[in-house]
Amino acid sequence: MSLVIHKYGGTSVANAERVKTVAKKLVDLKLKGDDVVVVVSAPAGMTDELINRAKAISKNPSKREMDVLLTTGEQISIALLAMAIHELGHDAVSYTASQVGIRTTSQHSSAKITSIDTCKIKEKLAEKHIVIVAGFQGVTANNDFTTLGRGGSDTTGVALGVALGAKCVEIYTDVDGVYTADPRMVPNAKKIHEISYEEMLELAATGAKVLHSRSVELAYKNNIEVHLRSSFVDSLGTLVKGKVDKMEEAIIRGISHSEHEARISILGVPDEPGIAARIFNHIAKHNINIDIIVQGGGIGDHNDVTYILKEDLYEEALKISEEIAKEIGAKGVEGTKDVAMVSLVGVGIKSNSGIAAKIFDAFGKENINIDIISSSEIKVSCVIPQKDLKKAITALHERFIEGKN
Repeated sequence: MSLVIHKYGGTSVANAERVKTVAKKLVDLKLKGDDVVVVVSAPAGMTDELINRAKAISKNPSKREMDVLLTTGEQISIALLAMAIHELGHDAVSYTASQVGIRTTSQHSSAKITSIDTCKIKEKLAEKHIVIVAGFQGVTANNDFTTLGRGGSDTTGVALGVALGAKCVEIYTDVDGVYTADPRMVPNAKKIHEISYEEMLELAATGAKVLHSRSVELAYKNNIEVHLRSSFVDSLGTLVKGKVDKMEEAIIRGISHSEHEARISILGVPDEPGIAARIFNHIAKHNINIDIIVQGGGIGDHNDVTYILKEDLYEEALKISEEIAKEIGAKGVEGTKDVAMVSLVGVGIKSNSGIAAKIFDAFGKENINIDIISSSEIKVSCVIPQKDLKKAITALHERFIEGKN
């Protein structure tokens, strides 16, 4: 007997037939003698529907009330799945995050899990129940509802794996694994059968939507394997783990991208110690996440500070940047929305020279202008015009994955 933790995304429970399919899979596991815990997302499209309902009422709804609203989506899924298992003649019980004590920070819409009380889950497992837990949500110490951000059900699944001592968490979605690029952009993209935590974390953080980045980070810290699989195809997917065999053979493991980004530049920033900290502490107080920061390019004892962020945060961030620019004596602020980011990820990057030159060559042949380039030991990210994104991904995949010149 072993502990099995599954997580099912919204497409896996989108309608009655799919809920019944998931129920049958879980019952089969129970019949093998396994203890089964399952985390479920809201039905596909439900979260967007709830957001649209809120926007019909208020242009700027309270984040607290939005969390109260959005947590109802997962309650639909967990209750229906429990009913489907009952119809198959087996015991199951559904719990919201508050019922099983998934405690989080108080940051509404992007809270982080701080602890999980597993007593109730273990009690029901001992009674041979399949335990179903709502993903994406938690409660604060004051019992306010919170949500973990888009894709947060992945994090719930991994967090339960940590709390219950699981060796692996299986995440089921509408894709059958992690690919070398988005197959919708690159038809020749190849499935990656095994990938390291570090590489998966970089792919997730730079736009690959197959796994929530915080779920990968949590798995990495606690050495729990994550198996990404399809709900609709009975095949092995991608295993995210520590050591990956023959990793050194691939310089680039994957190409990720992020659409609808924006760029803001604070111009003529005084070159003084602590200035950058003042700028980004001010931005952080407004809970604005930043993807890339670049400093330089100014004149004399002044620098330009440029950062990339999501397009939907642009107007707020621009206003904040203009305020801090005046406060620190900068010369001005400029920005644009129509940019995207494409990233190469692979542990081979740190030990292979010439990566940047090959990127410049590939983009040059396609007449793609690079606005910003940023690199780390296992990642190179380029900010480019939004209109050139598909062309850029294809060019990089052909050069680095397919081996074309």
